[in-house]
Amino acid sequence: MTTQAGLVVAAQRRHFDVLLDNGARAACLVRGRRLRIAVGDRVDIEGGAIVAVAPRKNLVWRSDAFKEKLVAANVSQIAAVVAPDLGVDEDLVSRWTIAAEAAGARFVVLANKSDQSGFDGLRERLRPYEALGYAVVPLSATRDASPALPWLRAQHTVLVGQSGMGKSTLINALVPGAGARTTPVSAALGAGRHTTTSTTLYPLDGASWIVDSPGMKVFGLAHIDPVELAHAFVEMRPYLGHCRFRDCRHAAEPDCAVTAAVDKGAIAPHRLALLHTLAVEAAAGRR
Repeated sequence: MTTQAGLVVAAQRRHFDVLLDNGARAACLVRGRRLRIAVGDRVDIEGGAIVAVAPRKNLVWRSDAFKEKLVAANVSQIAAVVAPDLGVDEDLVSRWTIAAEAAGARFVVLANKSDQSGFDGLRERLRPYEALGYAVVPLSATRDASPALPWLRAQHTVLVGQSGMGKSTLINALVPGAGARTTPVSAALGAGRHTTTSTTLYPLDGASWIVDSPGMKVFGLAHIDPVELAHAFVEMRPYLGHCRFRDCRHAAEPDCAVTAAVDKGAIAPHRLALLHTLAVEAAAGRR
């Protein structure tokens, strides 16, 4: 049986669309239950079945004590899409920064709907992420999405965001003929409706692609090693290794360099609280 290689460009449960190296597309299932496939994977297929996955550069996924969901493989960037007409969950944004750091990927915020009232307030809420060194890029996907292009070229990007933030609209603006489904935000509920049900990869140019992922309300990180968690907080890195105890959990231990930095205002208290929350979630996941 002939083996062919390709790139996974769409995933819905255990059904996958593979763009073969010869330019053809193949609808595939997975042979066996050991293979875990994500959009962005390089795979080998035989007779309509994925039989092998090439080694990955990284894997972005979310997990808790009960389940896990692969988002995308071999990404160089996570781009969070946020907008002023929905309540931005800042805990989610912080979790996405941790996911990016843990994957060794760049993180950028695409602040969409810059033409709407309330955008100045959104920018103010995003200033703490700029202070951490993450870029915030204002744009309007319906009017002018071009400010995003310099950040997407030569990158393998996965878009993340709550439903209704404009991920699919941005895809349609940047990728002619993409045809990603979009649904307006509910004016009555002030909430986005879930329109993207599968994860899909769109080539942007010869060296770049963008992954549109379903809107999400949670982003568990229980799979990250608790020992490595603190290193995914960029502002904590200068203080790690300077605590009195080598196994310091940065909680109530004496002479903790991280909690001292919080007291001095160098680290935001909510970021340290998130570290503790993620450590508890990781421990629950391992149990």
